[in-house]
Amino acid sequence: MIAGPSDILVIADKDSNPRHVAADLLSQAEHDNGRAVLITDSPALAQDTAREVERQLLELPTRETAQASLEKSGKIILVRNIPEAVRIANALAPEHLELCVDEPFTYLGQVKNAGSIFLGRSCPEAVGDYFGGTNHTLPTYGTARFSSALSVEDFVKKSQFTYYSEEALAGAAEKIALFARQEGLEAHARSALTRREGETK
Repeated sequence: MIAGPSDILVIADKDSNPRHVAADLLSQAEHDNGRAVLITDSPALAQDTAREVERQLLELPTRETAQASLEKSGKIILVRNIPEAVRIANALAPEHLELCVDEPFTYLGQVKNAGSIFLGRSCPEAVGDYFGGTNHTLPTYGTARFSSALSVEDFVKKSQFTYYSEEALAGAAEKIALFARQEGLEAHARSALTRREGETK
């Protein structure tokens, strides 16, 4: 996978605590080139979180790095509702996704692209980093669209196999040859066609 900048996307509703949301955004912004995004359906939470980020930055030992990250790629996105927020999250495919909403399990099945998902208001991303037990080797930079967290599957060697009967190959040989010839690979085409009875070219 591409080891891009660490990132977090927080989906939060009106009942979320802006102090907590701001702290979670800063937890990834303090990484060099970290990306922090809040998506909310609450204008009040968006404003309060922005103010809280500024306040917490003043006290943060890693302020210089966090501020540079926020200026470069920090965002607050206002949406109509939480399902719209989830759709945007799927498009962005974050490394870390927090669902700071009522009934987060309601939305879990709608999340298609995220490295690691943190459910509820009492589950900050730092739980996954240090204590919760989930893998911390995650797809970054939007690669959660096509890859997953590191798992035992990555260390399992597998072989695939294919079997075609004589009849099955006879029915598919022309199509195989068509693909092969589109690539200019005539020997590939003939290897399929020659197995048909009486076929030589």
